[in-house]
Amino acid sequence: MFNSLSDRLTATFKNLRGKGRLTEADVDATVREIRRALLDADVAVPVVREFTGRVRERALGAEVSGALNPSQQIVKIVNEELVEILGGETRRIRLAKSGPTIIMLAGLQGAGKTTLAGKLSKWLKSQGHSPMLVACDLQRPNAVTQLQIVGQRAKVPVFAPHPGATYTELEHPAGDPVEVARAGVEEARQKLHDVVIVDTAGRLGVDADMMEQARQIRRAIVPNEVLFVIDSMIGQDAVNTALAFDEGVNFTGIVLSKLDGDARGGAALSVASVTGKPVMFASTGEGLDDFELFHPDRMASRILDMGDVLTLIEQAEKSWDKDEAARMAKKFADQEDFTLEDFLAQMQQIRNMGSMKKMLMMMPGAQNIRQQLEQFDEREIDRVEAIVRSMTPHERVAPKIINGSRRARIARGSGVHVSEVNGLLERFAQAQKMMKKMAQGGMPGMPGMPGLPGAGGGARKNAKSAPKKKAKSGNPAKAAQERKDAEARRANAAKALPTGAAFGQQAGDFDPSQLNLPKGFDKFLGK
Repeated sequence: MFNSLSDRLTATFKNLRGKGRLTEADVDATVREIRRALLDADVAVPVVREFTGRVRERALGAEVSGALNPSQQIVKIVNEELVEILGGETRRIRLAKSGPTIIMLAGLQGAGKTTLAGKLSKWLKSQGHSPMLVACDLQRPNAVTQLQIVGQRAKVPVFAPHPGATYTELEHPAGDPVEVARAGVEEARQKLHDVVIVDTAGRLGVDADMMEQARQIRRAIVPNEVLFVIDSMIGQDAVNTALAFDEGVNFTGIVLSKLDGDARGGAALSVASVTGKPVMFASTGEGLDDFELFHPDRMASRILDMGDVLTLIEQAEKSWDKDEAARMAKKFADQEDFTLEDFLAQMQQIRNMGSMKKMLMMMPGAQNIRQQLEQFDEREIDRVEAIVRSMTPHERVAPKIINGSRRARIARGSGVHVSEVNGLLERFAQAQKMMKKMAQGGMPGMPGMPGLPGAGGGARKNAKSAPKKKAKSGNPAKAAQERKDAEARRANAAKALPTGAAFGQQAGDFDPSQLNLPKGFDKFLGK
């Protein structure tokens, strides 16, 4: 969503690198580029004006003029101001002190409220809550059916006493959404659900009648949270829509939907600043798991291409199998071989974390390789898994036995070319070597690490280094003397050797004829 804005800001900051001191002209040029980048991203003009004004004021102040690295200080200022216009700090759901926590969803039709109701319910369930969905959108045909399907996928109960409108009764839909909402809250209270999510009807524009209906639902159920769901792709009109809903239902928080789209993302940067209400959640994909708590500081880091490692770690902790991780850690500590079975298990763990593209885009500096990431085919993981699963158990443990005929069989079984099987085995062999090196205490190609040339070769710190071999002398007389000295040292060493044999028999008592050796072989035994 913020790719264009990230590219523009990153290019702007590159022009500041290497400057030991920033002049007023440098600051003005930077602020001008930031203003253009924000306007191109569809950020509301008042927000852009206020944002750039604060950045310029701070950039010309003492905190930049006295900094050791002024360009990095400018980036720090922009990051802090971005966090501020995104809401400042993470805002979580305020739970009711007694009874169920009531959450009401409001927004335009097509913003994704019904799908988001399922995502929010699944997220709350993962947090240990017992949510229930209430279908109050009786105007849109099949809206109730859609919520029931979403609830079934999320494994959350849905209260839907009325089927909603059909295509034959669009003009005069039956059912009262206010009564359904009131009955749904009472049903949740009786069945001991601690969270109720009320899905209300959307509208094609700011409709006075529909807004009045939303007000009546709010007065009837007195929700703890009213979440305004806004499509992140609607651009400049996001501000007008948000202000109208704030006036109509007085929402308490914002949810950004379709944040994975290819729009410019100005809505996310405008709505929170204009309305003064925090962005609480973000929908980042079509799946029910593509939903996350909104962290302004992490989103600002993503926009400035500084990565979002904390979210990546949280996703890993949530989906990583602890038993499998412990098994791999023990195997690593015991210096056992990394097999294709282990490789397959690790791939399954990564798949559980979600899209590879999204994970890689959370890494710092990912914007520099965005084009390669966009070309990455997620199905490549499926092909690799198919290749490994086409191998026999013995081949996965001992891949060195995979010869040409076996590779052809594996390629046929997985539906790929033999070259792809060869490539996978080559990459696996490199990974296996690296894992072995790491298990021994060193990292290949990393100077200064244990187990490497130049870093003690993996030996102990106090161990004496091997004596250096003397180079041959260019003087013939000196070289002859060195040879005589070497022969003398070898003779003395031979005399110093013990006379007892390894098996307790004295060397002098040994008779080669007892071994029935071929004729002339005894000369090799020194007899």
